[in-house]
Amino acid sequence: MGAAASQALSIAVAILPVLALLALLKFLDSFKLVRFSVILQMIAAGGCVGLLAYVINGQVLAATAMELRTYSRYVAPIVEELLKASVLVYLFSRHRVGFLVDAAILGFAVGAGFAVIENSYFLFNAQLNLGVWIVRGFGTAVMHGGVTAIFGILTMAAIERREALTPMTCLRGLVVAALIHSAYNHVFFSPVLSALGIFLLMPPFMIWVFSRSNETLTGWMELDFEADVDLLQQLNSHEFRGTHVGQYLKTLGERFDGLTLADMLCYLRIYTELSLRAKGAMMMRELDVVTPPDPELAGMFAEMRHLEKSVGRIALLALAPLVNTNRRDRWHLGQLESELGGT
Repeated sequence: MGAAASQALSIAVAILPVLALLALLKFLDSFKLVRFSVILQMIAAGGCVGLLAYVINGQVLAATAMELRTYSRYVAPIVEELLKASVLVYLFSRHRVGFLVDAAILGFAVGAGFAVIENSYFLFNAQLNLGVWIVRGFGTAVMHGGVTAIFGILTMAAIERREALTPMTCLRGLVVAALIHSAYNHVFFSPVLSALGIFLLMPPFMIWVFSRSNETLTGWMELDFEADVDLLQQLNSHEFRGTHVGQYLKTLGERFDGLTLADMLCYLRIYTELSLRAKGAMMMRELDVVTPPDPELAGMFAEMRHLEKSVGRIALLALAPLVNTNRRDRWHLGQLESELGGT
């Protein structure tokens, strides 16, 4: 085999397996929760933190004079998992992650980008044989994607339980990711067996996560869709005063003036309609039906944002018993709004 062919094969083995698994995860996402453009952004972000990890690891090694093997087993996993996790923490803080499925895909994408940069460095700066590239491509690279996905899954599950992003909601996922990374770097078995184990165990685990998440997503959509329809029917009823919503808003008349109550009612109507449209768009994506964004949506979102500022935080809190405003609902409205910008 010629030198050029050997180099091409090494590049393929080092980079393609982790990207192929990422493509598989995207294919398994029946609700199309994560857009391709966002996946590319996460790969790029993972590559950036990979470069940052190279700089930090080099400086720490130089400053401590620690043995490379010891550093790779006990320090590098913490540094690298903290850096990769920071990308997902940013997404969580911006309500860009709604379910375990997208936490897994986005996490794996960040890890894949990190692995591509790491393996690319060794490809062009070290003369390694094909056997090493098989281990790095099918094992190390998949490990990077997998442990970051596990961090995303565990953190998303903690956020769903607590309805908040805090250091404690991130801690367990970070510890688990770092421990798996450290165990892999210890090479308790032969490098080939370690790589084979990672490559064979990761896909079934991800498929199980996707199955559980899809069940949760389907149940949430059915319940929330019915609740939104019922609320919109009450808002549009000719006997609105006698409905549950009408009676509740009447009790708020003692705390808010008439103009504010009118704005609260408008906000409630727009929010509920947008919520229904967002769930409808998700259902269409599951059926592989692509519909162009409604030009009216931009105006509706603009009016909703204006009303949020107009009525104020206290009035919005007063509407909380009627409006689904948890993290998941804010996420799916954000998904619909982002479609208007093509992101």
